Amino acid sequence: MIPLMEENKHVARLLLNTGTCPRCVFRFCGVDFHAPYKLPYEELLNELQKFLETEKDELILEVPNPPPKKIRLQELEDERLDSLNQNGKGSLSVIAPENSNLNVCNVCLGILQEFCEKDFIKKVCQKVEASGFEFTNLVFSVSFPPQLSVREHAAWLLVKQEMGKQSLSLGRNDIVQLKEAYKWITHPLFSEELGVPIDGKSLFEVSVVFAHPETVEDCHFLGTLCPDCFKPAKNKQSVFTRMAVMKALNKIKEEDFRKQFPCPPNSPKAVCTVLEIECAHGAVFVAGRYNKYSRNLPQTPWIIDGERKLESSVEELISHHLLTVFKAESFNFSSSGREDVDVRTLGNGRPFAIELVNPHRVHFTSQEIKELQQKINKSSNKIQVRDLQLVTREAIGHMKEGEEEKTKTYSALIWTNKAIQKKDIEFLNDIKDLKIDQKTPLRVLHRRPLAVRTRVIHFMETHYVDAHHFRLYLKTQAGTYIKEFVHGDFGRTKPNIGSLMNVTADILELDVESVDVDWPPAVDD
Repeated sequence: MIPLMEENKHVARLLLNTGTCPRCVFRFCGVDFHAPYKLPYEELLNELQKFLETEKDELILEVPNPPPKKIRLQELEDERLDSLNQNGKGSLSVIAPENSNLNVCNVCLGILQEFCEKDFIKKVCQKVEASGFEFTNLVFSVSFPPQLSVREHAAWLLVKQEMGKQSLSLGRNDIVQLKEAYKWITHPLFSEELGVPIDGKSLFEVSVVFAHPETVEDCHFLGTLCPDCFKPAKNKQSVFTRMAVMKALNKIKEEDFRKQFPCPPNSPKAVCTVLEIECAHGAVFVAGRYNKYSRNLPQTPWIIDGERKLESSVEELISHHLLTVFKAESFNFSSSGREDVDVRTLGNGRPFAIELVNPHRVHFTSQEIKELQQKINKSSNKIQVRDLQLVTREAIGHMKEGEEEKTKTYSALIWTNKAIQKKDIEFLNDIKDLKIDQKTPLRVLHRRPLAVRTRVIHFMETHYVDAHHFRLYLKTQAGTYIKEFVHGDFGRTKPNIGSLMNVTADILELDVESVDVDWPPAVDD
């Protein structure tokens, strides 16, 4: 049953006679429920033709730029089907031959004709299944050429004018959007073919990008009429983006548009092509804590002037295994602070998180994650990982929250130039919540802005070793430069151990004993 009223016949016949497909006819007649769009195209065309033939006295329509003769709908449809049967649909880029009599819709450029059919859906699904991604639902997105917006605008102005003759109105919001109609038709087909639901919140996305080279110049007149709407962008090949075109169409006057672009739009020779079909999975995140036992291992790759200084890093030792198992394209590593290359991280370790970009495998049992952790730990004696687990993007924020308020505990072996006795260092044990001012250390000025930062040394505990050495345990505010607190950094950190003891002091060894961040949650072994 065709969902049109008698009052729609005039507009429906007008659109069909000027080369508009049945589904676009429905859109411009405001049909906003799904069922009619899902009918097979040939059946839909026949039903619409019968509906329009029920009126005995056919109206003679005044149409701007009319076609040479009235389109014989059924004959053209038969020719379309014959053409498709002869040429096949083996390619994902579907384009009609130049000498074909295919009745390509002058509004949707074939989107609601060729690309809603089951054959095309199957080809997309074959690509999805061959991509190797693991998914339980998906989001399907399409990108249409920007000139479709121009053609829709032209068709809207035509219909609006004709309806005005009947004292009826048609706002742009009354038209069913092309993407909506396409979604109504294709989503059930994709879901049925792949056996998973379509979910707008899914991390797995299948995207189809359409183009129509034949009509690419449809937008160009807008650049002359509304030059301020089209500004070059570094990451865009053309200034005629969909958003820019829509901005110009909202701005341009109707009479100016009509002077520059035909209403109705001309019928093209070929349907759209498919530029690409892409599958991508949103990032997944793995978190845990790491211990570093080597004094010759940086946290991240140590590369200076393009030359690698050390063969590996904490980041690489962990991420290598994750990339392999998750079949991800790349990764981003973050952590709660960082230690120098010659500093060990002991105790419960330092929290870290790794973002795995475009992973092909995403579902793991807790046992599989535990086995992955064991594999990482067996691969190197320089690091160990604990509490490895999958987390959400939002959860990673907990690692960075209140960074300045968090505390860290260190153990440092200190040398003094003057001979000392145990009593010379005992006064340090009584100092609580000592505020120090640290100018950005010389050793990190190349990557940190010059500033003076106030930090707090919450407490210190000393262990005498010999006349020139003692061990200092200290708990500090996160972000404190411990080495500079010991040797003073040429007076850039005040006060410092050297100034407090009235000696020249230096640090020989430094260990991170604890990073007081209650994240990620502990995992039972």
